[in-house]
Amino acid sequence: MSVEQEPNAELCMEFPCHFPLKVMGTNNDSFENDIVIIVRKHVPKLGEAAVQSKPSKTGKYLALTITFTADSREQLDKLYSELNAHPDVKMTL
Repeated sequence: MSVEQEPNAELCMEFPCHFPLKVMGTNNDSFENDIVIIVRKHVPKLGEAAVQSKPSKTGKYLALTITFTADSREQLDKLYSELNAHPDVKMTL
């Protein structure tokens, strides 16, 4: 479930906050790079160490955890919207 799908999420969050974004998708040559490019549009100061990846048991999918400081609900909404529009993204949390 993304933040934009949870109507009460804003009530639970105070900004800025430490935010672990999870993105699952098709494990191909460009998936991780594409996702990092999208996240950097919304989080320009994203460091290299902020991204962790883990392939599925079969290797068909890749799970990314990207940890950053979220500045606003609007930032997260725009980020989730762009990520969910990517054709290889299967789920965002």
